[in-house]
Amino acid sequence: MTQLRRLAAILPVVIAACSLPSGTGLAQQSAEPPVVAQNVEAGVFPGAIGHGAASRGGHGGRIIAVTTLADNGAGSLRACIEETGPRICVFRVNGVIRFSARPPYITNPYITIAGQTAPGGGITLAHSGGAEGRTPLVIKGTHDVIVRHIRIRPDISGNEQGSEDGVTIENSERVILDHLSVSWARDELVNGFADNDAITISNSIFAAGVPRHDKCALLASDPDGPQNLSFIGNICAHNGDRNPDINFPPESCVEVVNNLFYNAQSEFAEIWESEGGSPISLVGNVFLAGPDTHGAAIGIVRAGIAATGDGEAYLWDNGFEGDFTHIAPEVADILVDTPPCPLTVTPRPSAGLLAHLRGSAGTWPHDAFDSQLMQEIDGRGGRIGRAPSPLVQADAVAPYADADADGMDDAWETQHGNDPASIDPWADVDGNGFADFEDFLSAREATIQSGAAHN
Repeated sequence: MTQLRRLAAILPVVIAACSLPSGTGLAQQSAEPPVVAQNVEAGVFPGAIGHGAASRGGHGGRIIAVTTLADNGAGSLRACIEETGPRICVFRVNGVIRFSARPPYITNPYITIAGQTAPGGGITLAHSGGAEGRTPLVIKGTHDVIVRHIRIRPDISGNEQGSEDGVTIENSERVILDHLSVSWARDELVNGFADNDAITISNSIFAAGVPRHDKCALLASDPDGPQNLSFIGNICAHNGDRNPDINFPPESCVEVVNNLFYNAQSEFAEIWESEGGSPISLVGNVFLAGPDTHGAAIGIVRAGIAATGDGEAYLWDNGFEGDFTHIAPEVADILVDTPPCPLTVTPRPSAGLLAHLRGSAGTWPHDAFDSQLMQEIDGRGGRIGRAPSPLVQADAVAPYADADADGMDDAWETQHGNDPASIDPWADVDGNGFADFEDFLSAREATIQSGAAHN
């Protein structure tokens, strides 16, 4: 499954240097500004970024309506996941989908789960605890998967902590996780396992893992070979460590760009070398101490346990705030002046990143948890270990009108020159190179993020 380092041969663009926030440990970061690849393959939807951007998801396939919050049966999310062929799961309901049986695995390729189509407050995934209380979202042995605007809040503990991630990606490629909000996992909030490749995790919130295994992101574990992964525009908050954990083989292309890491207890970003030495670009991130951050905590650490080779660490414009060791001295021995691979995105300056992420990260509209979390980050408050709040089923909200069942709002179709009586999601009426259905999803996302009332 290993992908060649296709970006390495692309003509690079050099970003102009920008001023760093105070206290960033500038002398410990790389000397040259990052190189950004040109002509990165475009995604099927506007805003698709990173190494997973080429994922097709369910593009061009059937529009399948999720019409019930039930675990299974006709119209359920499980039924859409278990279908075959290219497909888009759109939601005509809002609220909590609580799996009573083992949550479904996404194993059949070419699927998009478009949570932004849900009315009201959107869709939240959870399980019912007990023996079947496992990771609510598992992508396993498949390819071309896109999941957007879905919350994952396992408010009830299962019987096996080691099988209770928020999200697991296993042996899969061309996967995009975008605008997720994940909390309360008893294992990692997001976990990459085995031989993955071409993965993007973007614009998401991973917060409040359950101690004593409160971990934000294990980006790779037990990889068989090099992997390409992007972790861009996310928030990790109130997790003791693995913010994120970086352990990839040589020749991998791994970028951690424009993320906010808040209130780690012992370690923020961990660069491991037990798979031969991770090549990593850490660019434009912000590391903020919180009430649980120890004075002995480390912002960027080189974890030398069971090392089998030396990593390569490119650090640029990472900002730090708080009384902790910002960059461990050992990182200097693997510091490089140019990224191991050209970046797939042009990074934002770390100064002002929090304001940007406040309006972009997570599932929209923000629920009470995410709204409180943003207030805690702004006030440098909140704590690790807050008990999960029992999920309450939301009142049903009527969905937007869709007379032809093509997934698009009739009013939007009329406004943009489509025929609301014709099933035409894959047309391109405006000629912008994106299918009308993808344009509709982008417009709906913008409406929801703006705070406008929606159905």
